[in-house]
Amino acid sequence: MNTLKAQKRDMETKAKKLRREGYVTGNLFGKEIEGSILLKIEKREAERIQRECMKGSQIMLDVEGKKYDVLIKELDYDPLKRAIIEMDFQALVSGEKVHSVAEIVLHNKEKVMEGVLEQMLEEISYKALPEDLVDKIDIDCSDLRLGDSIKVSDLDLAKNKNVDIQTHLDATIVSVIASHNDTEDEDADEDGAAAEA
Repeated sequence: MNTLKAQKRDMETKAKKLRREGYVTGNLFGKEIEGSILLKIEKREAERIQRECMKGSQIMLDVEGKKYDVLIKELDYDPLKRAIIEMDFQALVSGEKVHSVAEIVLHNKEKVMEGVLEQMLEEISYKALPEDLVDKIDIDCSDLRLGDSIKVSDLDLAKNKNVDIQTHLDATIVSVIASHNDTEDEDADEDGAAAEA
């Protein structure tokens, strides 16, 4: 499991000043934490975690030597500045279900030879105990054909009785639809075949 080091920050220091000094601000909250703990994280550390993890990932947060098993709840990224601005973490409690999201990752998209692959959902929302958390769902598209689709109910995660899926089970994640050029391609193939004959 990834470990992220963080320090407590005081309210006196403004977030803008910390960012100028090379820190990302953060917030740690949870059932067993009174209020929340304001954090500052070295920018380099925050960027490393962003590369390796995503929203919904479970990591170990080391706050000045005290370790917390946490979920990344929010990653606030500024695309213009190409910088992380804020990271929020939820401390996990053993035996308590937590709400999270799993990112959908499609593999072998280039192997879909007929039709166009259309992705409808980017993530799945669910509730689970800390030991059942997942941060991504891998889907292999290599066997998909025209007219095929994968729904939320088809996922292994949806079949796990320890997981409460919040996204509608009938929702389509990915489907293969007809391309507008298909009919033209078929005509071209016939013309080619006639020329060869």
